[in-house]
Amino acid sequence: MKSLVSNRGMQKILEMPSLFVKELERPFVGRYEEAKLIALALLTREHAILIGEPGTAKSAMIRRAAQLVGARFFSYLMTKFTEPSELFGPLDINALKEGRYVRITKGKLPEADIVFLDEIFKASSAILNALLSILNERVFFDGYTEIVVPLWSLFSATNEVPEDPELEALYDRILLRQYVRPLSDNMWKDLLEAAWAIEIGKVGVPQPVMTLEELKRLYDLVLQVDLSPIKSKLLKLFAVLESKGIHLTDRRKAKCLKAVAAHAILNGRLKAVEEDLIVIKNIAPHDIEEFEKVSIILSEELKTPYKYLRELEEIKASVREIENYIASFPRIDSRFIVYRLTEIYRDLETTRERVLAMVSESSNEQVEREATDVIALIDRVMGRIRERLS
Repeated sequence: MKSLVSNRGMQKILEMPSLFVKELERPFVGRYEEAKLIALALLTREHAILIGEPGTAKSAMIRRAAQLVGARFFSYLMTKFTEPSELFGPLDINALKEGRYVRITKGKLPEADIVFLDEIFKASSAILNALLSILNERVFFDGYTEIVVPLWSLFSATNEVPEDPELEALYDRILLRQYVRPLSDNMWKDLLEAAWAIEIGKVGVPQPVMTLEELKRLYDLVLQVDLSPIKSKLLKLFAVLESKGIHLTDRRKAKCLKAVAAHAILNGRLKAVEEDLIVIKNIAPHDIEEFEKVSIILSEELKTPYKYLRELEEIKASVREIENYIASFPRIDSRFIVYRLTEIYRDLETTRERVLAMVSESSNEQVEREATDVIALIDRVMGRIRERLS
C-alpha cells in the first residue's frame, strides 16, 4: 500500500510541469514555445532570455509564471540611467549615521524568487557586475556585505543580442534563449479575442498550480533523471554544431544535461530519450540568425517530432500562399480557372492526408496540436474552392 501511495504521489508531481505550461499559455495566443522555455528555466533553476520586439507578451508571461508557483516577483525596465538602488533597494540613512552600510531590500530584487529585467543589456556596468554574482552564486555583493539571495530564476528580455564583448559574460550565464516572433496573420483574430477577454476582466489572477516547495522537489527529480541513453548523441551534436560554426562555451555544454533532464521531467519521464535533446535549440544559438541554423541541424540529426513540426510549418506557409493566390482570381468563370481550382483542390486533399499521417507517425501531443491548426486552414481553403466551383 505504501508503494502504491508513493507511486501516486510521484505521478501527481510529474504531472505538475505540463499543467503549469498549459495554464501559463492559456490567456496568450501562439506562445507555447515561450511557455515551455519558462517551465524549463524553473525546472532547472536556470535563467532565460526572450529575444524579440516589444509587445509580444514577454513580461506578462513571466508575471503569470510567478503567480502560478506562488513566488515573490520583482520586475523592472532597465535603462542606462537606472540606479542600483532601484533594483537592490536604497541605503538605510539611519544605519548610515551609525556607521553601518545597510540596504532596505524589502520588495526589491534581493528578496524575490522570480525576477524579470526588461532590456537587461541597457543596464549600467555597476548593475551588470552585481548581476553576475547573483546569477551564478545567488550572492549579492554590497560593499563589504555578502547577501545571499533566494533567487530561483531570472528572466530577461532584449530587442537585440548584445555585440559588446563586455556583455558576453552576462549573456553566457543566461542558459536558455528564445527568439520571440510576432504572431502570423492567421493568429490575429485569436489575438484580438484573447486581448479583449483580458481587457474586460475575463482572465483574472491565476491560482497557483504548484508551490515553490513542489518546484524544489521537481528540481531534485531533474537531478535524478537517467541521462545515459542520450550522452553519446549529445556529444555528436556538439561536434556537428561546432563543424557548422556554432560554438558553445564549456559552461553551456556542461549545463546541457540539466536542460535535457528537465525536458524529460516536463514530459513525465525519469529517463531521457533522444527527443529531449531538442532543448539544444534554446541553448546553442547565439544570435537570431543562428536560431534557424540550429533548428535545421536538429531536424536533420534528431529522430524527434521536431521534423514533423518543421514540415507542418512549411505546409502552413504554403497553404496560406494558395489562399492568397485563389483570392486573386477574377470572378469570371473560365476553363482555366476551373481547371486550376480543381487541380489545387486535389493537391490540398493529398496534403491533408499527409498531415493526418504525421499525427499517426509521431504520436506526439504538440504535433497533433499543430496539425489540427493546419487541417483547419486546409479545410477553410478547400471550402472556398468548393464555393467557387459551385
